[in-house]
Amino acid sequence: MAPGDAGDAVAGREAVTGRLVVGLGLRAGTPEADILACLDEALALAGLSGEATPRLATLASRMAEPGLAAAAASRAAELVGVPDEALNGFEAHCATRSTRIASLYGVGSVAEAAALAAAGPGGTLLQPRIATARVTCALARSST
Repeated sequence: MAPGDAGDAVAGREAVTGRLVVGLGLRAGTPEADILACLDEALALAGLSGEATPRLATLASRMAEPGLAAAAASRAAELVGVPDEALNGFEAHCATRSTRIASLYGVGSVAEAAALAAAGPGGTLLQPRIATARVTCALARSST
């Protein structure tokens, strides 16, 4: 998953092939309902309401979060933990930036970087991060 393969711009809303990947940033203790509400909002904004979300990606340090595990189970999604250091290579491909998150993780958007990292080489950002009080969500599409 080479950082340069992630794509240079946010794709339009046109139909593309490949697997949809959801990138999530969340606070500790975030409940499943909050995660799914943010995910559904991102899908709606991208014109993808109801589309299957087979892969959810977030910080490896958040993998044990019960709300995240429940959200993945309710969507029959694979849960992927991305190591903090793997996010850094995607900074140039992120469409949004939080200075607070950048100071903590070295990347302006955990959700966007996690989505791109989990999408693999050639992945494209479809929906830049949206944020609620406890969750951020971004969508990417793998190239295959």
